[in-house]
Amino acid sequence: MPIRKFDEVPLREVWKHEERDFSAWLAENIDALSEALGISLSEAKREVTVGSFNVDIVAEDAGGNLAIIENQLEATDHDHLGKLLTYLTNLEAKTAIWITSNPRPEHVKSVAWLNEATPVDISFYLVKVGTYRIGDSDPAPLFTTIVGPSEQAKDIGQQKKELAERVLLRLRFWEQLLTRAKEKGVTLHAAVSPSKDNWIWAGAGKTGLAYLYRVLLEKNTAVELYIDTRDKETNKRIFDLLHSRKKQIETDFGDSLEWERNDHVRFARIKATILRGGLKDGERKWADIQDALIDSMDRLSRSLRSHIQALEE
Repeated sequence: MPIRKFDEVPLREVWKHEERDFSAWLAENIDALSEALGISLSEAKREVTVGSFNVDIVAEDAGGNLAIIENQLEATDHDHLGKLLTYLTNLEAKTAIWITSNPRPEHVKSVAWLNEATPVDISFYLVKVGTYRIGDSDPAPLFTTIVGPSEQAKDIGQQKKELAERVLLRLRFWEQLLTRAKEKGVTLHAAVSPSKDNWIWAGAGKTGLAYLYRVLLEKNTAVELYIDTRDKETNKRIFDLLHSRKKQIETDFGDSLEWERNDHVRFARIKATILRGGLKDGERKWADIQDALIDSMDRLSRSLRSHIQALEE
């Protein structure tokens, strides 16, 4: 069987004018785009007015929701991206389709981000259009999806949103805790700034030793002496020396502590867990949680101070 050559035809030879020719053809042949994208599009209408703008094509999806289509037979640009968002939001559409002959990398990234950042029922497509013929045949369009919505993209977007929310919660929590600690005269972390992490630390007076506040999203928080000189044997030696004075340290602390030698990893720690809740228990509870943390940090540092000072470098 002979195999014939597949030749690209310049778009402007097929559709000389974007609005009069290409948009008109697409509105009448919306099923071609539907098939390429794997979605149902129907009732295509041209030049729908949005304020002082005209949408190239407005169609309906299978659920009767509006889908807007912006055509660009040239390389993508910021102007058309802005129009896409303007039309989508003002018409309260659920699908936005941007058709172009040349999708620029920065716009590919932008549309991918929009699929991650918007609600699950909003979809963005960036579609490349080309025209081809085989031998002397009439030219035929080829739609290629460069970026489209996916369950994975929405999941990634939700994860990013949750991460951003956690970061903001932590920053507010640490800011409040550090302020309350200074007011109470517990100044170990006075020079520390609020952090996006679930812990903040300050030196304990010896290289490799630090006092940490730690907060989880739920259930508990903790204060600890974190031991990591970057040498596992040294860490375990320091831990063992402090552990040999466990009775006196816990008496001075006023409660039992969690002694974690952690033989399977490099670091070791001495910790007090506080079961009063975490970040997601509501800001109305934060003051109580923070006061408990500050009190425990004050008692932990006092109970360990002389023993740490007695350690050999």
